[in-house]
Amino acid sequence: MQFPESWLREFCNPPLDTQALANTLTMAGLEVEDLRPVASRFSKVVVGEILEALQHPNADRLRVCRVDAGQGSPLSIVCGAPNARAGIKVPCALVGAELPPGEDGKPFLIKVGKLRGVESFGMLCSARELQLGEANEGLLELAADAPVGTDIRSWLSLDDTLFTLKLTPNLAHCLSVHGVARELAALTGTPLKALQFPSVKVVHDQQVPVQVLAPDLCGRFSGRVVRGVNPRAATPAWMVDRLARCGQRSVSPLVDISNYVMFELGQPSHIFDLDKLRGGLCVRWGQAGEQLRLLNGNTVALDEKVGVIADEAQVESLAGIMGGDATAVSDATTNIYIEAAFWYPGAVAGRSRRFNFSTEAGHRFERGVDPGRTVEYLERVTALVLEICGGEAGPVTDLQSNLPVARPVTLRAARAAKVIGMPLTLKQCADALTALGLPVALGEGALTVTPPSWRFDLSLEEDLIEEVARMVGYENLPTTPPLAPITPRLRAESQRSPYAVRRALAALGYQETINFSFVEERWERELAGNDRPIQLLNPIASHMSVMRSSLLGSLLQVLKFNLDRKASRVRVFECGRVFLRNASVPNSDTTVQGFDQPMRLAGAVHGTADVLQWGRPEATVDFFDVKGDVEALLAPALPVFEPCEHPALHPGRCARVLLEGNAIGHIGELHPRWRQAYGFSQAPVLFELELSAVLQRRIPVPRPVEKQQDVERDIAVVVAESVTHAQVQSAARAAAVGGVLRDITLFDVYRPKPGKTESATSTLAEGEKSLALRLVLNGGDAALDESRIDAAVRAVLAALADQVGARLRS
Repeated sequence: MQFPESWLREFCNPPLDTQALANTLTMAGLEVEDLRPVASRFSKVVVGEILEALQHPNADRLRVCRVDAGQGSPLSIVCGAPNARAGIKVPCALVGAELPPGEDGKPFLIKVGKLRGVESFGMLCSARELQLGEANEGLLELAADAPVGTDIRSWLSLDDTLFTLKLTPNLAHCLSVHGVARELAALTGTPLKALQFPSVKVVHDQQVPVQVLAPDLCGRFSGRVVRGVNPRAATPAWMVDRLARCGQRSVSPLVDISNYVMFELGQPSHIFDLDKLRGGLCVRWGQAGEQLRLLNGNTVALDEKVGVIADEAQVESLAGIMGGDATAVSDATTNIYIEAAFWYPGAVAGRSRRFNFSTEAGHRFERGVDPGRTVEYLERVTALVLEICGGEAGPVTDLQSNLPVARPVTLRAARAAKVIGMPLTLKQCADALTALGLPVALGEGALTVTPPSWRFDLSLEEDLIEEVARMVGYENLPTTPPLAPITPRLRAESQRSPYAVRRALAALGYQETINFSFVEERWERELAGNDRPIQLLNPIASHMSVMRSSLLGSLLQVLKFNLDRKASRVRVFECGRVFLRNASVPNSDTTVQGFDQPMRLAGAVHGTADVLQWGRPEATVDFFDVKGDVEALLAPALPVFEPCEHPALHPGRCARVLLEGNAIGHIGELHPRWRQAYGFSQAPVLFELELSAVLQRRIPVPRPVEKQQDVERDIAVVVAESVTHAQVQSAARAAAVGGVLRDITLFDVYRPKPGKTESATSTLAEGEKSLALRLVLNGGDAALDESRIDAAVRAVLAALADQVGARLRS
């Protein structure tokens, strides 16, 4: 909300400078977001009257003006403005004046100059030259009653400051200048100017019949007829200026008056062209199929959830938001109907957003306006209409169909002191609330407040405690350290933190990315095989309409974003939450019943395996590079990788990751179909793991250093092509070798080249491969002799032959 400081001080003028006043409001919860002067600094600019404007003898577009600037004798000033003419009053910058700086940031000084041979003793100014507006077509014309020679800053009240408040939704009573002044009076003890609403003289008895058919929509409806108005009358300059300083453009006198009272008192109103209404008015909910063309030119479709004001023929206004175009006032209007109503906040909230626009009226009504003073505010609007546009007023129609009932709220002084954190007496609490204009009834150790009609936010004891804290001043609250036994939460040694996992991936060359949890529905269907994703009721964008059940879609989007910007090597990961349907999940503080929200860890790699270097040739990253990263991440645990299928991954280059027999995720290349759809030059390698499994780690167990040296033996076995390395290792480790086998390492794989005929002595048949294994043996305290070594090797070979059908290669 924006308003000028001078308007606020008309209602309450405490002995504080501008900055102190802003600090006072901010520390009371009315955050002053911005302070801005109304006009830039300039000096020696006065009101001047052009007495004569003659054509310049040497220039077609220039005029030589004789200007009375209150300097004793007229000044000769050369001016090129098209509207420079005798009889008007304009800003006149005298010699020595300093105008606002231009684009170079330096002030513009006015000196005696000579234009095309004619001396000029000053400058006549446009609004843009004084930085009072964007208009630059001609001189800024002032009111005819502007005193010649008066300083422009004084005459136009330019030594003023614009306050911009950032109000929380519970401070609806401060959405007006008078509302802010009421708070300021309570904070500073400065008297608040009393509002006077004298009833205007009723000249005729014409009324518009009104029916309120929806009491849950409209609690009070007040209105009156004013006949014989002049809509072509000029809006007073003081009103235009104040509206402009509130960020509101002047439209017409009737519309300006309605807006002015809204900013002044917080009560929106609407003015109908009476002659365009057909019959009486009906306040009701809309009906399916109805339409309304609004003042902003939009045509909206209505239904039973939207409140309207209708006459006997059609809908004429969107209740509490905007009037209709059919009954809008115009230059031809002579008779009007002024309406001021109380609309329930719940009946207005969200409707503007539904139609993709917002209004000042809707902003106030959906937070709550004062239902107790609609008639007084109507008198204020009527008085301004009669003063500016003339006319004859009729009697007020006031229908009180369903006024909200104020419920008393009790505040305990002990509770307030405990919550605020400082000693408070019951009297201090009562004084703070009384200063805010709240009726207080004292009791034993407690007080009761019956909220006035303009305080919709007071319904709980905590609301009153907040008001007391605001009046005490947040800056005056003591800094009291908490007194409580603190027990550090020590993480189990068998579990590492997510930050440690992040650091481990960063050490492997990955960069972390953070993405939205709501994604495109297409991603869920294509990449996660999820045909029934969790839909969002109110998505922030149409393409982010479901909750993700996998992190892969988000990572692929990040990958594409970087590759489209010519990144040659991308390694990214994300640690985030996914959302799954699970009827067995109970309701708790951290999850919603029927929905599981586990944490996942996922990564995506594209480009070369290493950064550019001279020591080894460039190689494109492949499945085994990322498999090594996953093994390093899970170390010292030994994961098992088994072939599987995944909707996002290549059918023949995808593996399920098992840890101690439990599936914890997947790893593989992107499916060719999705690689082509995303336009990747090579297939990215992806992995996704359950974070809970990654966080687990084995506790190191001390083991004495072996006293004997290791013994190594190499063997080559022939197995079927379908046998995996994991199966070979499992079989070898299960061999009964007397506890001397320490490690087994695969160091070579041999397959016959396709299409090449093997020699007659070759031991490999079609569909077979040769695996070279290195066995590391150690007898512990006892040295190994050849017999024990040979027995261990034979046991390994026997186990391989029995479990995977391996034979020793000759």
